[in-house]
Amino acid sequence: MNIHEYQAKEILRAHGVPVPPGEVATTAQEAQRIAAGFGGAVVVKAQVHAGGRGKAGGVKLARDAAEAKERAGAILGMKIKGLTVQKVLITPAEEIASEAYVGVIVDRASKSPVFMVSRQGGIDIEEVAASNPDAIQKLAVDARYGLLPFQAYWLATQLYDGIAQQRACARILRQLHEAFVASGASLAEINPLITTPAGELKAIDAKINIDDNELDRRPEIEALRDTSAEPESETIAREAGLTFIQLEGNIGAVVNGAGLAMATMDLIKFYGGEPANFLDIGGSSNPEKVVNALRIITGDPRVKVICFNIFGGITRCDDVANGIVEATKRIAIRVPLVIRLTGTNEEKALEILNAAGYSATTSMDEVVQRAVELANPSAGA
Repeated sequence: MNIHEYQAKEILRAHGVPVPPGEVATTAQEAQRIAAGFGGAVVVKAQVHAGGRGKAGGVKLARDAAEAKERAGAILGMKIKGLTVQKVLITPAEEIASEAYVGVIVDRASKSPVFMVSRQGGIDIEEVAASNPDAIQKLAVDARYGLLPFQAYWLATQLYDGIAQQRACARILRQLHEAFVASGASLAEINPLITTPAGELKAIDAKINIDDNELDRRPEIEALRDTSAEPESETIAREAGLTFIQLEGNIGAVVNGAGLAMATMDLIKFYGGEPANFLDIGGSSNPEKVVNALRIITGDPRVKVICFNIFGGITRCDDVANGIVEATKRIAIRVPLVIRLTGTNEEKALEILNAAGYSATTSMDEVVQRAVELANPSAGA
């Protein structure tokens, strides 16, 4: 789950990280009032779950309250990577002497949280990794003990030369780790962590991504979810109990099981196609899940064909077949369906589909090849 910058800052602030004050506005007039309260120059920042806000024009400096109103009016309602900006964060402008990056992420390879720090702050860490990987220092943390004081201090020495700033940074790193663990995050970063001309360290931007598996035991974090700031298809999928991730291709896939979904996407790529989504209906035999899955996929105008790849174990093929038939009654499906059903009750499933005018195969390769041919005849095998 993604949360907004202002929400991430509130979490960091609660753990002692020095975060400048800020307030959220939903109208230009509200932005003007907040800016007047701060006095002086402020920064108006779009609150949307997308990177590259600055490049898209979603982060602007305003010299006074009147200009803050103008900036907020321009940013509110704009689209950044397809998402409409409905909130802006107003925060005092800071004088910056230097910028650094600090972050912690769950690393599946080492099965531990890994800290990453760099003196090259203020830009995407991916850009730093691509252009100058030696500029990033990494440290794996033993989850049993957390970030130990000497580890935090070593990381701080990679960023700052002065003892006072090293000590302040070490303290912030430990606070960042505390916030990371307490919120059930998969990623927590401060970018940039600035120094002011007076030598103070401040976190003027923050990002926290939450591991969805942590939400059941952290209702206070779940309450931070902003469904208006995420793609509608993902909201519908989550509420329907489906696992859905939208991709860039034109072949919609409905699959049961994450492993089979990954294999299906790989096979689509192997035969020259591009998957439009990852959609796992799970192990349930509820036909309504299939209806919801097709409703989500047909909402994507890029999809040219829908590929069902079902291997029935706990999932019964006849229930999936009934779901397909029911969905075609409720939804106007204007693209071809190609279907593979094999496993539990597959004979009954084929009877249901044949009676409704559909055919199905039991071959995974065959169904994927056919989907690729229909989506892009020139790429078909």
